[in-house]
Amino acid sequence: MIKQYLLSPGPTTVPERVMLRMAAPMIHHRTPQFSAIFAETREMLKQIHQTTQDTLMLACSGTGAMEASIINLCSTGDTIIYVNGGKFGERWGKIAAKHGVNTIELKVDWGQAVALDDVKAALDANPQARGVFVQASETSTTTEHPIREIAALTRNRENCVTVVDAITALGVINIPMDDWGLDVVISGSQKAFMLPPGLATIALSQKAWRLAESATCSTFYFDLKTERKNQQAGKDTTAWTPAASLVIGLNEVLKMMLEEGLDNLFVRHTLLAKAARAGLAALGMTLVSSAPATSATGAFIPEGVDGGAFVKYLRDTMGVTFAGGQDALKGRILRIAHLGYYDVFDIVIAISAIEIALNRFGHPVQMGQGVAAAQQVLAERFVKV
Repeated sequence: MIKQYLLSPGPTTVPERVMLRMAAPMIHHRTPQFSAIFAETREMLKQIHQTTQDTLMLACSGTGAMEASIINLCSTGDTIIYVNGGKFGERWGKIAAKHGVNTIELKVDWGQAVALDDVKAALDANPQARGVFVQASETSTTTEHPIREIAALTRNRENCVTVVDAITALGVINIPMDDWGLDVVISGSQKAFMLPPGLATIALSQKAWRLAESATCSTFYFDLKTERKNQQAGKDTTAWTPAASLVIGLNEVLKMMLEEGLDNLFVRHTLLAKAARAGLAALGMTLVSSAPATSATGAFIPEGVDGGAFVKYLRDTMGVTFAGGQDALKGRILRIAHLGYYDVFDIVIAISAIEIALNRFGHPVQMGQGVAAAQQVLAERFVKV
């Protein structure tokens, strides 16, 4: 028997407590019983998004919520500015093109955060832009973008919003939507929400809802105005069939997150990220990002080691699943998750597994060196006796 460890940045491990809650007998989604769960979940979601605005639940992946943000804020022929610093930033442009929305691309080298001067220049040169669309955490390069500062650039532009894909950031780092003036914040179930894939969340500011009133891109399923009417207090349901089991699971997840406390949640994730970086650095592995994310850490696999075979060996022989690289980074990197249901000893396992695999692939490594470096950081997690 080989015990399996899921250490990829999505899907992430689902807590036993949540699995048990989701395993309860199914209830009908058009009943007072489900509406009570839905209403409670919606109110807890507002706390996680740190907003007083309605936070909607959609039965789709995070990409569905990304598309919903474009088609509910834009009309065909409108222009948006988007940050393309990785596989998911690139997706904004692909979605916009499908709906006849013009794009101004801010191309960023993979592993780099977007420069604020470039965002400002694009906004000044394109005053008609409907918004800046950006990732809080670009999962493919494990890079964080300066979303707070971007929001400050759009705050006083009447018809321009900041739209944030926070799919691998919400519930990991502090993203106070209202305080920072973020206009749209998106997340997905299989990341820090510790659930299987299939549920997305999206919250819009008053400014974003105002722009949605004049948007004319064609949509039926992703009409957020229709969803808002149904999901508001008093109705407490969805316009279309909800992902009922995932909503019930989310209810339990949010209780866990709020029991831990948001400040403690952010501190835990920050510590795990710091430890992962320390462990990899001790092994001589270079980080992918110059602005590394708190949700996941990417590192280059040493020269002479077949990256694709390396990640496959870890998964299929050792039972430890990391994520590899995409496009230009395919076969060159691995990505370690530390978001959601992860804690101290998951990082120890991650670094230990990498040490063993490097040794198997003939790369010189001093066993325990990376683990020791990570442990020095992880010891901060525990209160002194």
